[in-house]
Amino acid sequence: MINFGIKDIVDILIIALLLFYVYRMMKNSGTLSLFYGVLVFFVLWVLASEIFDMRLTGSILDKFMSIGVIVLVILFQDQIKRFLIDIGSHGRLKFIKRLFRHEKGNDEASHARVMAVVYACMSMSKSKTGALIVFQRKMPLTVYEKTGDIIDAAINMRLIENIFFKNSPLHDGAMIIASNRITSVGCILPVSHDMDIPKNLGLRHRAALGMSQETDAVCVIVSEETGGISVAKDGVITVRVSTQDLEHILSSSLTE
Repeated sequence: MINFGIKDIVDILIIALLLFYVYRMMKNSGTLSLFYGVLVFFVLWVLASEIFDMRLTGSILDKFMSIGVIVLVILFQDQIKRFLIDIGSHGRLKFIKRLFRHEKGNDEASHARVMAVVYACMSMSKSKTGALIVFQRKMPLTVYEKTGDIIDAAINMRLIENIFFKNSPLHDGAMIIASNRITSVGCILPVSHDMDIPKNLGLRHRAALGMSQETDAVCVIVSEETGGISVAKDGVITVRVSTQDLEHILSSSLTE
């Protein structure tokens, strides 16, 4: 007789939630087909080895499964890194961080820097000046910073506008902001190959979405064609964002 209790229900729910999270993460990162392939391979292994007891097929698949963990780590290293960062930035760790939160003065200074970016985006939106600004969160962006010019400057509205001015030699590429400083400009970002992106969105939007899929960064885009402001975060891009919404998104995302 099979004993099925509350512990088993909790066990199933944990696995179901884990699979759902992995599915959503793979979908956002554009690697859903790879996830399906791994899932099909796992189902075939269970059918051959455990259910139908196919010795030859089962033994061959067993050899692959013995190194399966290493292969999965290689294939999904970016997603695993992001998964671990998400775990570390939520739950009890988040409560502990609140206990050691910065003083009120530091919070006000951070908000002033956010507002400098918001005002700069509002000004560039009116003049239809294209811009791509990346905010580092938990995951270091050192690799992407090195693709541009390191400047390490204070966040300033006029400086941001001058960098993205059309005749400026640094206007191409992305600006990266980390630790309340403009660390690098003219940076090259990974471009998303998601087929669901609307065709009216250009390369800046694809780069911002790709960056939000590869890292936990928050990316702000100002369209050169329409002047519209968009935000890419957690593998999702939101277009036609108002300045009030932009302030709220940046303030809440950068204090999590």
